[in-house]
Formats: sequence, structure tokens, C-alpha cells
Amino acid sequence: MKKLINSPDDVVAEALHGIEASDDRVRVDHQHRVIFRATPTRQGKVALISGGGSGHEPLHGGYVGVGMLDAACAGQVFTSPTPDQILAATVEADAGAGVLHIVKNYTGDVMNFEMAAELAAEADVRVETVVVADDVAVQDSLYTAGRRGVGLTVLLEKIVGAAAEEGRDLDAVLAVATKVNEGGRSMGMALTSCTVPAAGQPTFDLPEDQMEIGIGIHGEPGRHREPLTPAKDIARQLVEPILTDRDYAGKRTIAMLNGMGATPLLELYLMYAEVKKLLDDAGVTVERNLVGNYITSLDMAGCSLTLLEVDDELLTLWDAPVNTAGLRWGL
Repeated sequence: MKKLINSPDDVVAEALHGIEASDDRVRVDHQHRVIFRATPTRQGKVALISGGGSGHEPLHGGYVGVGMLDAACAGQVFTSPTPDQILAATVEADAGAGVLHIVKNYTGDVMNFEMAAELAAEADVRVETVVVADDVAVQDSLYTAGRRGVGLTVLLEKIVGAAAEEGRDLDAVLAVATKVNEGGRSMGMALTSCTVPAAGQPTFDLPEDQMEIGIGIHGEPGRHREPLTPAKDIARQLVEPILTDRDYAGKRTIAMLNGMGATPLLELYLMYAEVKKLLDDAGVTVERNLVGNYITSLDMAGCSLTLLEVDDELLTLWDAPVNTAGLRWGL
């Protein structure tokens, strides 16, 4: 294993010091491993809290800032944050208008955020929750009951963040989150496994001439393994399952072609060109797009596609100003 680390046990704690030193938009509660906005949430604004295992950067800490999250909890690598972490984030970020928890559908995350919400209620903080479950690759996995929460999380945090920034109340913010959650689907693939620092070796063995179709973001294997094929064929294996699961023909969408951490942008742009051809042929209109590393799996090579059906309201919220380490425009 070759990694730029000191000790596998200290990776997350030391990375949080680097995040704090490099980004004046945030501050870090090192005791609870929570990244907050440097300027506290303004009174009367709904606070958005998310988090999960580390190793998916820039998700979630890279999306703390104006127009997105108010706080993000950093668990150990591929491990849910604890209820105590989430509770600390929830109570501190609450500005009197309630808190929305944005949770990826993994068993540990759902359970710990649920426990934290119950504890927050005892402290008179109203909490609502949206559980993102957009992965069409598998219905159930080693980590989930139901679909995994993957790339749609990024789009949801941006759009819902804009709704909260506008001053909408908690019920209205939750309604936007539900709308996004219902309209988004994702599919991913990998050329390599990832290597968790504490393990010191790849999570699964993938021969040089093979690829894994339908992977998650924790290094878990996918739907099936098959010989490596050209990019145009890989694009089809991302697009077709999504369009089979939900009819996007004639619909307006946001498309995100996301890298898993170790794929060069040159290859991601090439892949997006192939994906866009297929979407055009299927009658899917792409109104906005993202190409790059937005929700990763450490050093995994591969990519994922996320499609989200949008209308004028969601597009307006998408275009609203945002200022975070991971997304920035309009400011």
C-alpha cells in the first residue's frame, strides 16, 4: 500500500486539520469531528446536516458553506458517524427553524442519524430526515436494506441547500428534498478496487482485463464482472439501467458523470461525451451537467452516472449561488 499518510488510525483526524487550514469557509469541531460553516447559521434559517464515512471526499465536508450544508459529520473511513457526533452537529447548527438530516441509505447511517434525531427532539430541536436511495444497481446489499444512496446526494444537497438559503421553512425544504429524491437515479462501475488505509490491501481483487459493473461507494463488488470494453460500451451499461428503471424520455435533467477518485478528468470527459450521445438518442434533455470527482471511493478507478429529472423550480434552485470547497458559482 502506497498512501500519503502517517498512520492509518489517524487519517481522518489529520485530514480534518488540513481541511480547516485550507478553507476559511469552514471551522472544525475536532472533538466531535464535525465541519461547520465558519459563519454560524443565521437565525430563522433551516439547518442542513449530513455526513457519513470518510473516503468519499469532497462529500460531505466539501459541501459545507453558503448554499449547501450547515454542517457535516466525518465518520471513520467508510464508517457511519456516531449518534453523538450527529447530535452535536444538529444542536449547534439549529438556528430556531429546525434541522433537515440528509442521509445516504446505508444501515449504519440511517440508524445513527435516527438515534441522533430522537435525542435532538428531547432537546427541543425539530428534525426531519430524507434518506437518499438512488442506486439502481442493487435492491439490497451488504450495507443496505433497499437501494444504496450514492451520487444523487450531491445534487440533493445543492438544490435543498438553495431552498433553505431562500428562507423556506422546514416543511417546504423537506418537500423539495423528497421531490429530488424521487426524481434521481444512479449507476456506477469500477476498473479497480479501492484500498482502505486500515486494511492495507484492495477490498476485492479485480484482474487487469476485467471491470465491475454496478459498484457502490464503499468498495463493495457490483452486479457482475465482465471483460473490459471500450468507453462507448461502458456508457451504455450506465445509461440503460437508469432509463429502464425510470422513464426520462422527453424529460429535462441534470446529469452528473462522477469519478470514483482515481480516474483522470481526460477519461471522465470522454465518458461524458459517450453518455451524452446515448441520452440524446433516448430523447433525454440535459439542462445542466457536472463532470468530475464529487462523491468518491478513495482511490478507486471508475465512474458513476446520476440523472435527476428537473422542472423550473429545481433548475432555479440548482443555479442559485453556492460557495463551498466542492461546488462554487454565482458568488
